[in-house]
Amino acid sequence: MAKLFGKEFTRQELLERCGDIDQFGGATKAVLADGDEAGVEAVFCRTGSGLSYTVLPGRGLDISTADYKGASLCWRSTTGDKHAAYFEPEMYSWLRQFYGGLVCTCGMAYAGAPVADDLGKLKTEANIGLHGRVSNTPARAVQVDGEWLGDDYWFWVSGKVRETGLYLPNLELTRKVCSKLGSNTIWMADRVENIGFLPQEHMFLLHINIGFPVVSEDSEIVSAVTGVTGRDPCCVELIDTYNKVLPPTAGMDEHCYYHDLKGEADATTYVAIVNRAFDNGRGIGIALKFNLNEYDQFTEWKMCAQGTYVIGLEPANCRVQGRDRDRAEGRLKVLEPGEARTYAMEISVLDGQDEIEACVSKIKALG
Repeated sequence: MAKLFGKEFTRQELLERCGDIDQFGGATKAVLADGDEAGVEAVFCRTGSGLSYTVLPGRGLDISTADYKGASLCWRSTTGDKHAAYFEPEMYSWLRQFYGGLVCTCGMAYAGAPVADDLGKLKTEANIGLHGRVSNTPARAVQVDGEWLGDDYWFWVSGKVRETGLYLPNLELTRKVCSKLGSNTIWMADRVENIGFLPQEHMFLLHINIGFPVVSEDSEIVSAVTGVTGRDPCCVELIDTYNKVLPPTAGMDEHCYYHDLKGEADATTYVAIVNRAFDNGRGIGIALKFNLNEYDQFTEWKMCAQGTYVIGLEPANCRVQGRDRDRAEGRLKVLEPGEARTYAMEISVLDGQDEIEACVSKIKALG
């Protein structure tokens, strides 16, 4: 049943009280219209619990804005939801398109730092830029719909994103983003398939960008770590504070940490960022649930500069120092022709101290 306004309702009870279920929540198609966002397909989603978010079929079916009861959940950059036609793949130019947002997908053939790699191949593959192409590719076969399953109303956005070209990788992402009326959770189901005829190296990372007010100097990053590694020397120096957050700091550089995570018997694990001091002690947080058999790597991106005030929680099948580095260190995944990998992610809002403590206790129990 849908829990709305502090009470649970059956399907019959809700339908008796509205002309259309979109009175309470659901998904609505739109097209952005201003500046370099013009033409971007978007879907505005509301669960009715206070959780709202925007899925962008025009940008790889990623999630841009997200808020809960008026509080933003994600960090937003200066770029806005720029149209994919403006994508610049060279070196670090991906950052000109990086709107932040709740979820920005990186991959599928490569992710992480740009490298001059595979010099025997075409130039477009020999000099690969930051974080790949998938987030800057519009989706095809987009479906926006909803249905009742018993007393639960589910709605979703789905479609396919293809990374391909003559003599180049031929990979296809099938994605479904869905929520249940009355819930505080977003479910993402991804399937990446090599639909070409040659083996293909495959990197896949969810850049989940949490911002103020969930992120503040009162926040804590909670994960079932068995070890933490700093990406750079500056990170190693501050590794004892990997799970703490500074206030916005002038001249602050980014810090990245790799978490070695422990899971339940079936490899399910959880990562959260919690702010117990939010709203005079009401508390708020974001929790991720995923499986280590799918996302076997996890990067924390900590950026506490002025204007770029964000904590990135990044489940992945790779690290972020480049495809050549992952290949050399034995992490790089390969999809054989016709092979597919699936990835499931749950992103939930933690509303109040009880939900925060329940999540933190669950994570600590894994340790």
